[in-house]
Amino acid sequence: MTDQTLMARLSEVAAKQEIHDVIMRFSRGIDRCDEALLRSCFHADSFDDHGHFKGNGWDFAAYIVKSISERAHHTTHAVTNVLIELDRRDSDIARAESYILAQLRRTDEKGGEWLDYFSGRYLDRFERRNGIWRIASRIVVHDWSASAELGTASFPLPVDTFTQGRRDRKDLVYRI
Repeated sequence: MTDQTLMARLSEVAAKQEIHDVIMRFSRGIDRCDEALLRSCFHADSFDDHGHFKGNGWDFAAYIVKSISERAHHTTHAVTNVLIELDRRDSDIARAESYILAQLRRTDEKGGEWLDYFSGRYLDRFERRNGIWRIASRIVVHDWSASAELGTASFPLPVDTFTQGRRDRKDLVYRI
């Protein structure tokens, strides 16, 4: 392997890792209701199609933090099966398909607890501008969803002994 080939491969791996980090930061931003972190995932002129929201990515960041804070008291966004493909003609463009499993726990108007599931995919166009990869365009594809009312059975572990997660910048992840 030539030095040039090795450098090209390392550059590709670095680009894919930087893109993957953006995708992971997006999930943290949603679950911690961190608008600034969400905005950092998008270019200023980006477009986001989240079904119920279609518009600028920075505007989506403000919208989703408010919306999720009002609708659910706990959320978990897990991203799996991330496939990132760099454009062979333009090294500053990439596409990614990421499977998403979102779980939102909410209380209904009668005090009942519900768990809402969303399974879908992020179809992203990434662009590297001034050396920084961010989402230029995102379309969320819905594959399936469901809701389940939670019963009154208690969880089999003493969950109050765990460090409790928070939905703001006071969460432990921001201090470690």
